[in-house]
Amino acid sequence: MERAVTVTIDLGSRTEWTAPERAAELRELARSAGAKVIEEFIVRRERIDPAYYIGKGKVEEIAALCADKKIGVVIFNNDLSGSQQKNLEGVILSKTIDRTQLILDIFASRAHTNEGKLQVELAQLMYLLPRLTGKGIHLSRLGGGIGTRGPGEKKLEVDRRRIRSRIAHLEKDLEDLRSRRAMMRKKRHRFSVLTIAIIGYTNAGKSTLLNALTSSSVVVQDKLFSTLDPTVRKFILPNKQKILFVDTVGFLERLPHHLVEAFKATLEEVSEADMLLHVIDISHPKHREQSHAVYDVLEELGAKEKRIITVLNKTDKIDNRLILDKISAYFEPSISVSAIKREGFEALIERITSYVDSLMAAISIKIPVNDTETLSIIYENGLVTRKEYRQDCVYIEARVSKRVKELLMGQKALDKNGYFV
Repeated sequence: MERAVTVTIDLGSRTEWTAPERAAELRELARSAGAKVIEEFIVRRERIDPAYYIGKGKVEEIAALCADKKIGVVIFNNDLSGSQQKNLEGVILSKTIDRTQLILDIFASRAHTNEGKLQVELAQLMYLLPRLTGKGIHLSRLGGGIGTRGPGEKKLEVDRRRIRSRIAHLEKDLEDLRSRRAMMRKKRHRFSVLTIAIIGYTNAGKSTLLNALTSSSVVVQDKLFSTLDPTVRKFILPNKQKILFVDTVGFLERLPHHLVEAFKATLEEVSEADMLLHVIDISHPKHREQSHAVYDVLEELGAKEKRIITVLNKTDKIDNRLILDKISAYFEPSISVSAIKREGFEALIERITSYVDSLMAAISIKIPVNDTETLSIIYENGLVTRKEYRQDCVYIEARVSKRVKELLMGQKALDKNGYFV
């Protein structure tokens, strides 16, 4: 386990997150990357130092600590310029990275699918490109450990032209993957399977909720960004309506723009979903601020106006009923659950069913006996309430999604009685 020191700067400005709170989240990010945080520095300054980000005296203090305690990496809680990073490493003599590099490193270690790996590499190269000034990041510094995972030495030891070429190649590959994903979504729309994306701040319990709801086995860890690649699971509601749950990558306060850009293909699952389940870890002291951060990302994705069910998770960690009631009132309307104890699911499923039902419509349709495709669409995606075999057709009364009704109306003509023919 790599020994680390974290550095958070406090400029005295009033924000939703205090410096100690930002330092605590950085510690969790470092732990998720596999580091052991030996020391935390919160440096109070009036302005950022252009050469070292923090004052030279504090840099020398950190350097002495690193030498004394054999620190392998120093992690800054803000983005560093290439020259700042070079200057810091020149004094500290230990690997120095910033918050974005740390998050990119976590993503590199979590990416298992080809798409995830391509997205991480693209984000890393987009981050590195403006720092290739001859003064910035030492690209040959690949001794292992945090901040060095991902594309690898052969792909990084290149000049700007070749990095731009690689970025263009990655963007094309991801566009191809995005097109294939769009075709899959189109197929889902064709057969009108309603999709619910599970979103939330990282480590809010999204994967635990998905596992509990669908009896699946998505990997769950008490680490930030334990889920990177989207997971899709089928679920049958009590009214027999089939839906799909999509587990998505966790959001983060100040989520690096490189990641939002690189992961747009994955995050499109959020934009294209019929509904969102916003999971909030109410046991976290900054649950309100985490919720605000999620909505900031939704706004960037153009998905803020979607129908959202707010799920207050980890109620098992709150013993005081008055506190729980106060939190519930703040997030009203919401559903309180404990995903790990499978509590509160009845109310959640009832709310989902109600929302899904509002997307349904009644149809009366006559179809030829040999039109098995239309029959399959109705049975797969709706609830048949009446079925009669007539002379040369099948008469069906059913509740289907409004998309299925539009699909059928587009394919079929109406007779004088208002039936599809």
